[in-house]
Amino acid sequence: MRLLECSDGKFKLTKDLVHKIPKYAILSHTWGLDHEEVTFGDIVHGTGEDKIGYKKIWFCAEQARRDGLQYFWVDTCCIDRSNNNELSMAINSMFRWYKNATRCYVYLSDIPAACYENRQQSELAWESAFRAHRWFTRGWTLQELLSPASVEFFTPSGQRLGDKRSLEQQIHEITGIAVPALRGKALSEFDVEERFKWAETRQTTHEEDSAYCLLGIFSIFMPLIYGEGKAHALRRLKKQIVDAMSCDVLPNQQGANRTWMVPFERNPFFTGRESELKCLRQALSPGYQTAKVAITGLGGVGKTQLALELIYRVAAENNNCSVFWIPVTSKESLGQAYLHAAGQLGISGWEDNKADVIKLVQDHLSSESAGQWLLVFDNADDVGMWLEKSTPESSPLIDYLPRSSHGSVIFTTRNKKAAIKLAGRNVVEISEMDGASGKQLLGKHLIDKGLLGSEGDATTLLARLTYLPLAIVQAAVYVNANGISLGDYLLLLEEQEEDVIDLLSEDFEDEGRYRDGKNPVATTWLVSFEQIWQRDPLAAEYLFLMSCVDAKDIPLSFLPPGPSRKKETDAMGTLQGYSFIAKRSVHSTVHIHRLVHLAMRNWLRKEGLLPGWTSRAIARLVEVVGNVGYDNRTVWNSYMPHMYYMLGSRLTGDHNEGKLNLLWKYGLCLYYDGRYQEAEAPFERVMKAHKTKLGYDHPDTLASMGNLASTYWNQGRWKEAEKLEVQVTETRKAELGTDHPDTLTSMASLALTYRKQGRWEEAEKLFIQVMVTRMRVLGEEHLDTLTSVANLAAVLWDQGLWQEAKELEVQIMEMRKRVLGEEHPLTTTNIANLASIYWNQGRLKEAEALELRVIDTRTSVLGKEHPLTLISIANLASTFWDQGRWKEAEELEVQVMEIRQTALGKDHPDTLTSMANLALTFWDQGRWKEAEALVLQVIEIRKRLLGEEHPDTLISMANLGSMWWDQGQWEKAEKLEVQVMEIRKRVLGEEHPDTLTSMASLSHTWKSRGRSKDAIDMMRDCVLRRQRLLGLDHPDTESSLATLTEWQEASNLPQETTERK
Repeated sequence: MRLLECSDGKFKLTKDLVHKIPKYAILSHTWGLDHEEVTFGDIVHGTGEDKIGYKKIWFCAEQARRDGLQYFWVDTCCIDRSNNNELSMAINSMFRWYKNATRCYVYLSDIPAACYENRQQSELAWESAFRAHRWFTRGWTLQELLSPASVEFFTPSGQRLGDKRSLEQQIHEITGIAVPALRGKALSEFDVEERFKWAETRQTTHEEDSAYCLLGIFSIFMPLIYGEGKAHALRRLKKQIVDAMSCDVLPNQQGANRTWMVPFERNPFFTGRESELKCLRQALSPGYQTAKVAITGLGGVGKTQLALELIYRVAAENNNCSVFWIPVTSKESLGQAYLHAAGQLGISGWEDNKADVIKLVQDHLSSESAGQWLLVFDNADDVGMWLEKSTPESSPLIDYLPRSSHGSVIFTTRNKKAAIKLAGRNVVEISEMDGASGKQLLGKHLIDKGLLGSEGDATTLLARLTYLPLAIVQAAVYVNANGISLGDYLLLLEEQEEDVIDLLSEDFEDEGRYRDGKNPVATTWLVSFEQIWQRDPLAAEYLFLMSCVDAKDIPLSFLPPGPSRKKETDAMGTLQGYSFIAKRSVHSTVHIHRLVHLAMRNWLRKEGLLPGWTSRAIARLVEVVGNVGYDNRTVWNSYMPHMYYMLGSRLTGDHNEGKLNLLWKYGLCLYYDGRYQEAEAPFERVMKAHKTKLGYDHPDTLASMGNLASTYWNQGRWKEAEKLEVQVTETRKAELGTDHPDTLTSMASLALTYRKQGRWEEAEKLFIQVMVTRMRVLGEEHLDTLTSVANLAAVLWDQGLWQEAKELEVQIMEMRKRVLGEEHPLTTTNIANLASIYWNQGRLKEAEALELRVIDTRTSVLGKEHPLTLISIANLASTFWDQGRWKEAEELEVQVMEIRQTALGKDHPDTLTSMANLALTFWDQGRWKEAEALVLQVIEIRKRLLGEEHPDTLISMANLGSMWWDQGQWEKAEKLEVQVMEIRKRVLGEEHPDTLTSMASLSHTWKSRGRSKDAIDMMRDCVLRRQRLLGLDHPDTESSLATLTEWQEASNLPQETTERK
């Protein structure tokens, strides 16, 4: 669970807590309208203060403070309701969370003021309002009343009305709940019927919540299925209750050492498969090593259900066997499941961001202390995920399987080859059901059992559906929904032409998974679709569109508005009713079954409609993605998988205008996501298409060339970037003129490239030209003008003109704060630049404060692994290093370096900076050999990529000279330091701070080698220049002055420490 705390008048969330949860208060209240409540997103982004619901959160914070509690919990904003898994877990945990709360505050929001202000004068008026309050009519407040030990009632002004004990009689009369239950008697001691009666008149917003709000009352855990309806939800709940009462050992009654991590309840309709279950039990029998078995077969044949039935049987027989269910639909789902498992097991260090959680779980389960366990990998279809390395340094996933004679592993997969690779000879292949089991399954799903009376129709139907469980269930759903007989359904099947069925079956053939024959899912789907098309054209249109994008996590906003809100709701209800789609998270996304997805595309292709609908889907994507930027990151990020899917289609070429626009937007999404290497390919495709279609000088062609140059620039490929930027700049000057905004943008980009190449004078000249023109054309406070000033400040900083740079940065920062806000990426960049200036001026505490602020903002807005966030973390590490906090610096530097090596590559300039910084930390810790090896590697790469005279190369060479000096290798140090100093004098100038650093280093080397007079003369020169350029109080000035004084005293020479004027 996440908790809230209030700091400096602002609310912030803790991380997701699993263990060592601190004491907390909890709020019970009645919800207002959705737009009135403060949400999880509001807390994360610091918004929502103008909402009506903000007042009760503030009340809870203040009351908790008065009660000595730092933390508190409010359901509206502590749960990420866009995450379906989190919502399900939260609802199943809610009773426990309320029970474990130190205090529970009931906020009675709409008691009229007069009723409580005159309480002493009019007890009857107050009590009447209390008894009539809607809090007592809501479903969820039942467990909120019963589970906490302390429940206190408050008015909106914070006046305490009493608690559960003092108001016991009134609450009993209002709710009908027995007084012993209010006093904390175990709820299991009350009859099931009585507990249901407590809730029978209570109301919930969603009808299914009438059942879900009772989960804690009956100590039941089950998945949420919004859309199933109240009756079905209550049936599932009652079945769980009956099962719990009639079974001695259930997963909910865990053994002391057992972990139960299974996301599904037992399938009450499971039928047959006894021989397969027997084979699985034999394959998993205890031995001297981990038992492994794979279940394989056609999609929809029941592999997952078979695995589920097996683990429930194992759980009933062995109360101490832990079970872990790991979905392998993607690396992300696998990683999340492992995180959950590590948390459930309480493995030390699993919360560390740098932890290898999969390895931690492997080690834990491989130990004797783990006891017996069963690990299920569901949907393990991707062989590459298991057998290939994700990085050259990593091991394949299969190597991370735990090894223990007490453990067993089950894989489910549609791919027989994957099954053999993962489990060897222990493969259980699932075929279609036999006639008896098929008929039994059909009967279990039919509402009207009398339909089975026609033996011939049932047998014929099952044969037509090839006894595939998914097809049988879908047919039964259709029969139930439409009130028709099995014979009627058979007639519908016969209306479909054989060649259409064959065509739909063709795309589902797959080696190792399909035998010759009709595809039953396609057959069942086609019948159902014909009915949908006739009855609900909007539902059919939505299905067409969803079939043209990726099948998973389709945002509801992708679907265009219908004639009315009711029509839209009906259309989605139709598709859900036929099990074609499923809501993946509340009011957020839908998922279309992948076989239905393929079948739908097949039908569209046959009808000649697929190209047209693909074009419509592309146009809709372009529309809903909108303008790509930091401000709408959440929107375009949710559409990236669908853009990628669409761009892989061969139905439209790159010269198609819609696809070209989508390709452009996709490239921008990757770029703003910091994935520069991936952005290169789409930008290059756009550029080539524009050159062919529009010509080399067209504005769109030049813009695409500029975008491609930006990806080169961010990858450190500055020569390639420069080549494109020069071409774009010259063309725009000729076509548009030097004052055109696009021309100025090109000139600014080229100047930035010059700056990265160490060509600071050229960069400064261009930056000034762009800045002056923008001030004249756009005005001094235009965002582009401010960017120009910021760029000029950066190149002044490079040249050691820190005071001038600081003045400009402060000026820009204040303007951007006013125009854009403090959290805008451009404002954050200014703050980061100002921190760098403070760092160079030796104002380390001020630099640290700003850097921490920038890291917090960038992590929140961009993510922890975004390149800009990593730069900020690296800067903070440098500040720690200068403060002598080398251990903290090392931890940050290793973290940044590893991420950059993976994301950017070992030769990227940012990666080399991380390696160089880490080398310096090793050096200061006395780990000279490690430091020297790392800095030599950096020098070699920088010479090759940047050249021997680039400022970054010279910094690394100077660092190496210092390392040699520390190790007493003074001759080598002197030779290298002289070389660096001479190059810096020529390239940077005699008074550049880096040149002065070289002079100071060489002075020390000469002093060590006995050349005291030369050393003192050079140090004196260095001191005078630093006093003039950096000021008397700069740490570098003070350090060199102290050294000079010491040397002069030792040599009895006169002390000249101040520059003569």
